[in-house]
Amino acid sequence: MHHLILACPFARQIWHEVLHWLRLPCAPPDKEISLNDWWRTARHDTPMPMRKGLASATLLVPWMIWKHRNDCVFNRGQPSTSDL
Repeated sequence: MHHLILACPFARQIWHEVLHWLRLPCAPPDKEISLNDWWRTARHDTPMPMRKGLASATLLVPWMIWKHRNDCVFNRGQPSTSDL
């Protein structure tokens, strides 16, 4: 789970693009042990008015990665950052 959501190069690219698109000032997950550890650090580095967006991204990005992964595994989809 850690690899799929945080450590895999595909997931890391998705995190980078989503956080950039949302203009959130926090760094994407890097060497954190868990998503919760990253979120706590990112939340601390994010201004108060932007924290709801961060919370939403923290829940939605893993879900979308998981759905995309299932499409690739079960429907023979191709990994694509632009599709995701």
